[in-house]
Order: sequence, then structure tokens, then C-alpha cells
Amino acid sequence: MRILVAEDERFLADLVAEGLRKRAMAVDVAYDGAGALERLAVNEYDVLVLDRDLPLVHGDDVCRELAQREAGVRILMLTASGAVHERVDGLNLGADDYLAKPFAFDELVARIRALARRNVPPLPPVLVRSGLTLDAARREAARDGRRLALSPKEYAVLEVLMQARGGVVSAEELLERAWDENTDPFTTVVKVTVSKLRAKLGDPPVIVTVPGSGYRL
Repeated sequence: MRILVAEDERFLADLVAEGLRKRAMAVDVAYDGAGALERLAVNEYDVLVLDRDLPLVHGDDVCRELAQREAGVRILMLTASGAVHERVDGLNLGADDYLAKPFAFDELVARIRALARRNVPPLPPVLVRSGLTLDAARREAARDGRRLALSPKEYAVLEVLMQARGGVVSAEELLERAWDENTDPFTTVVKVTVSKLRAKLGDPPVIVTVPGSGYRL
């Protein structure tokens, strides 16, 4: 899952981004509306967490432009006001959901996950393949009943591979979906993470390398 957080309060933006990364999400941050639109023009995101009162380009205008583009990203609008007319205005602009500040972080995560599910074909709450089980709600993974102690990136890579249901996932797609925009596209981080994940999954190996194409379960 790849998320863009557009929030001008830098401390809050960075705090939210760090918390989401710990939940195995790839997160980019923009501190104004212009920066958000620039990132949305070049990257594909599942969910945009959009503060309504942004500088340079107002959050309302960001919302309007995305609606005109018919962009596929889901929008969770944040605002300091929880008044009914404010929520109605935000939803009418094209936002998919609305959350007033201050908010509980667990609720933010739950709303992000709910919005992201609208962009993909329905998947069962617990993915099962090749003796592996992955519970997205609890963020737990196991093999043959043995719980796996995975890092957030290892979990994210496993989740993408399991969601592919046996299909091949390229290293580029893994990098796009599990890491943020600051990651060097020429890095070996995908190869290293897959190697560590294989070691934790144990024998017999279940992640297959498809030469010149990527990986599959």
C-alpha cells in the first residue's frame, strides 16, 4: 500500500508518516498543495491523506483537480473542524472520507485501509498460500502455524507477493508498492529484503525467482 500524506504541520506529517511506515505502508510526504500535486502527477498512490488547509494550493483545490483528472487515488480529508457542513463540503469536493483533528491514530489507519480496499478486487481478510497465512487486520504472518517475526518491509513484500496469487511480481513493482519515493531506483534493497524474507520463511523455499521477470509464490 502506498500513501501520500499532504500536511503543512511538519511535525504531524512526519509523525503520521513514521507511524504508517511501521504498519508496513510506503509513505511519501508533501508539506503543501503544490508539492502534493507534483507527487500525484508522477506516482501512483492508493490513498491521499489530505489536510484541507494547505498553503500554495489549498486542499480543496487539490481535491477538485484530482476529481477533474478522474484520478484513482482515494482521498481522506483532514481538517480542524468537525462541523457537519464542513464534512459535507469536503465530501462534495470529491473526498472519499473525512476525519477531524485531533484524531486517534488507529482510526486513521483503519480508514486508510478501508479506502485502499476500494481500489483493488476484494481479497479475503486472511491470505493463505503455500502453507503461509497473512492476517492483514492483525498484521501477522505465519508458516505452517509458526508465527513469523517480520520487519515492516519484509511483511510488505510478502503481502504483495501473496496478493498476486501466484503471479509474477517484478522487482520494480515491489519497489513501487513497498518503498517510498526517496528510495534509489537502482538500489539492491528489494533483493536484500527478499533474501532476508526467504531466510525467515525457512525450508522448503516458497519464493521463486523468475529470471528476468521477478518473484512469485
